[in-house]
Amino acid sequence: MSSLQSSAQSQLRQLIEQIERLEEEKKALAGDIRDKFLEAKAMGFDPKIMKQVIRLRKQPKDDRDEQEAILATYMHALGMLDDAPSAEAMMAAE
Repeated sequence: MSSLQSSAQSQLRQLIEQIERLEEEKKALAGDIRDKFLEAKAMGFDPKIMKQVIRLRKQPKDDRDEQEAILATYMHALGMLDDAPSAEAMMAAE
């Protein structure tokens, strides 16, 4: 097994230490986010639905519209919706 040069060892050590610091920051941020969801729940909001809204807000509008149209089509096919999906919704799904 060959040994790394001194400069490469130093670079590797720096990278590892930076990643470790970032992992700690990520852990702290995850705790902060968890606290915000607990706060929202205490105020009467549904954290599960909030997470869905956050996920949807990350998507482009066209993608959201297409998914909603497909969902409506599937739900109608399973008898979960009273009315048929609109022509707009079906065209958006295509």
